[in-house]
Amino acid sequence: MLFSTLNRSLSGIFLFCAFAVSSPFEKNLDLDRHTTRQTDAAPVGYLGAFFLGNVPNVFLYLSNGNDPLSFRPLRDGQPSIVPTLGTQGVRDPTIVNSGGADEGQKWYIIGTDLNIAKTTWDAAQRTGSLSIFVWESEDLVNWGKERLVKVEDDTAGMVWAPEAIWDSEQGQYLVYWSSRFYQTSDPGHTGTPSSSRIRYAYTSDFSTFSEPQDYVDHSPNNIIDLTFLPNGGNTYARLIKDEDAKTVFSEFSENGLFGTWERQGGSSGIIAEGVEGPAAYWDNEVGGKAHLLLDFYGGNGYVPFESSYVPGGQWTRSDAPGFPTGLRHGSVIQIHQEQYDALNSL
Repeated sequence: MLFSTLNRSLSGIFLFCAFAVSSPFEKNLDLDRHTTRQTDAAPVGYLGAFFLGNVPNVFLYLSNGNDPLSFRPLRDGQPSIVPTLGTQGVRDPTIVNSGGADEGQKWYIIGTDLNIAKTTWDAAQRTGSLSIFVWESEDLVNWGKERLVKVEDDTAGMVWAPEAIWDSEQGQYLVYWSSRFYQTSDPGHTGTPSSSRIRYAYTSDFSTFSEPQDYVDHSPNNIIDLTFLPNGGNTYARLIKDEDAKTVFSEFSENGLFGTWERQGGSSGIIAEGVEGPAAYWDNEVGGKAHLLLDFYGGNGYVPFESSYVPGGQWTRSDAPGFPTGLRHGSVIQIHQEQYDALNSL
């Protein structure tokens, strides 16, 4: 997400993490855990969901074959989803792979209920939507069952950039987003809010959610735009935007989603500045290699980065001159032949 005060020119200076964190993990990660369980066959491509510029709809992009850095728009560049509820605008769309019995058979897209053309950035943080958009699909082609589901209490000023990951220990989806809060004595949200922090709730159907709780709180720093990259077993990387420093940094846990997280590179370690909306995914063909999209919101949107050793926290900019421009905060998933063929016909 983008605050209006961030509308400044960027010099294109990239700051990379040039450090290594000691880890017991080898580079040959068990990448079977990073793919859907639909078949025993390896994934053959990638599907991305984004919004474009200030157009708050969901646009789907399909990879050209199994190239993780080459994408083309589907439906001749027209949106695959145009929201009809709430603000009638969706940002930060995330494709969620189902878990449990539905794995490989159902997908969700969730996103932020925000049409900035109808409001201001200040109002969007004070009296913004407290709900998330949800759509469902059984083939990644046809999306339906649109709904808005309230996930926050009335002291929150907004719900931004929701994402979800299947938590196998709980047998439910861990859904997370960023919010800031106002005093109960300030129902109009006219006063000074709390710092933005990451909240979470559990769901099994994206219709009913548990009571929200704090997940990541780096107060007094404002943090938004959390995403995960599973690393096999019970290990995870997570990437977060520091809204005050305008940077994205990474943390790593060796003991689960609610384990001990260590910031890679120490308290000042970052991947890049002037960026937001991290979206991470594994390479289908090169073991241990991951890709990371960072949204240069003051420029042309997403720029790809890559890492050959995620536990070490080292990311460098990819050589991808043909990567599409204008893609904004979204997500990318791996897909198999059946889905690729169906999407390729659009």
